[in-house]
Amino acid sequence: MRDYLASSIGVTCAAALVLPLTLTAPAQARPSASATGSDRTGAAADVAGPAADRAGPAADPAGSPVATEATVPGSTQSLPLAPLSGTRAVGAAAEQGLTPRNVRRFSLVGVVWNDPATELHGRVQVRTRAEGTTHWSGWQDVETHSHEHAPDPDTAEGSSHRARGSTAPLWVGDSDGVEVRVRAEGDRAAAPDTRALPGGLRLELVDPGAQPAAGTPKGSSRAGLAPQAATEIPALSKEQTERELLAEQGSAPRTQPYIGPRPRIITRHGWGADESLRARSFVYTSKVKAAFVHHTASGNKYSCSQAPSVIRGIYRYHVLSSGWRDIGYNFLVDKCGNIYEGRAGGVTKAVMGAHTLGFNSNSMGIAVLGTFSSTKPAAAAVNAIAKLTAWKLGLFGANPRGKTYLKSAGGNLYRKGKNVRLNVISGHRDGFATECPGKQLYGKLGSARSTSARYQGR
Repeated sequence: MRDYLASSIGVTCAAALVLPLTLTAPAQARPSASATGSDRTGAAADVAGPAADRAGPAADPAGSPVATEATVPGSTQSLPLAPLSGTRAVGAAAEQGLTPRNVRRFSLVGVVWNDPATELHGRVQVRTRAEGTTHWSGWQDVETHSHEHAPDPDTAEGSSHRARGSTAPLWVGDSDGVEVRVRAEGDRAAAPDTRALPGGLRLELVDPGAQPAAGTPKGSSRAGLAPQAATEIPALSKEQTERELLAEQGSAPRTQPYIGPRPRIITRHGWGADESLRARSFVYTSKVKAAFVHHTASGNKYSCSQAPSVIRGIYRYHVLSSGWRDIGYNFLVDKCGNIYEGRAGGVTKAVMGAHTLGFNSNSMGIAVLGTFSSTKPAAAAVNAIAKLTAWKLGLFGANPRGKTYLKSAGGNLYRKGKNVRLNVISGHRDGFATECPGKQLYGKLGSARSTSARYQGR
């Protein structure tokens, strides 16, 4: 897939936050899989098959090398699931899992499988033991969405041999024991293939690693909006933001811009992204016409001080477990209203993400950390969505209360090539048949649109 440069519309308002990398040369050998699984510690690990088939370094879709184990903080334990004894389900493949066991420390959990195009029709439940204790949690459900949060199918990222099907990641806090059960569900008479589980089921246990020490991120550079080692991009007033944009447009601006004040954004360096994990290059589309709002479905049991760890865990899960080039979302928001830079490539640019299957082009994905099926999102998080969209959509001249057309790349709601009329601020479910961003968050999008437009001065 070719990388397309962002259009000049709006993106010249400030220098881009682009992070070219010089990655460590690949290791000559990777640890072999043990009887209980394997570790994923390097960039672009091949996740197309069983652990035993993934020895040796691999290249990412852009051809960049992997990192060595020594350069990567955190770790991912990958444990193959097996049929559970005594299962009453039809067929050994209809219920799989792991019995209670001791494992190394982890904080985030998910289940992956071989084919990203295959849905997991069933229920995934885990229970975990808090680190250093004998206390086990109750059974917790893991959202089983698969390719609805994913790269578009006809892209290099979406068709990569590394891509896998995956559940949502669940944040469980520091743990050293785990048990999991995956049970197929469905009507065999109506849909014969829904009572079998996907092949190659594995439990992924992610340790996000500690927050790196302050300093210049290795192998990266940053210019324009923030110094190289900056942990945040500072907020600007509406007047400052407008002056900056008008100055970039030249001496004869078209009209007074509708743009909201630039919000404070915590950079990738600020939340501790290990830049050696992701693909080296970036993929851009022509503009940002719409914003899709998501929830991460990772649960609400985190504090705002833990949000960077949650994001590092999701990042590792998207790249090393799901096989994507980077974290899927362009931005993330926590329950305290903090805004985080997501996928690398520049916060002012039209960076193609992997958030809304079929509509990743000319859009951006904003994910609120948490699960909002029955839990109401914090007002601070909803206001952060409004602030972020007022600024970023304003760079591209988009009205947050307006409608726009996006061409579908294919999905379960719209056929490939169909021009679809959508709200400029949409929920994930507007582009794909999914529960995301949860009923409670979806119900707040009308308020976010109005507030965003007001920040723009409309």
